[in-house]
Amino acid sequence: MKWVVFIRPRAEEDIFEARNWYDQQQANLGSRFLHEVSRAIKVLETDATRFPIYYKGFRRILLPRFPYKLFYLIEGNRAIIFRVLHAKRNHRYRLPPNLDI
Repeated sequence: MKWVVFIRPRAEEDIFEARNWYDQQQANLGSRFLHEVSRAIKVLETDATRFPIYYKGFRRILLPRFPYKLFYLIEGNRAIIFRVLHAKRNHRYRLPPNLDI
């Protein structure tokens, strides 16, 4: 089954902020971060149910080379990415309590 992946605006902001921070740390590090996010999205496109439910219906993917978690929900044939958060952040306060998909 081919999954359709949607990235919510807040997740796009998370990705943009992280990329900018990494670019300030080292040249091209932000690009490497984006590459890891793209790899995670490709996994979702092929096998979104691969990861178990982690918190309040959200599933997560851990990025292998960066300390980030990609949180998503499955709805029908869609994987909807809600947030991309640093592993040290408390995700319970950053994930939406009421879901308006």
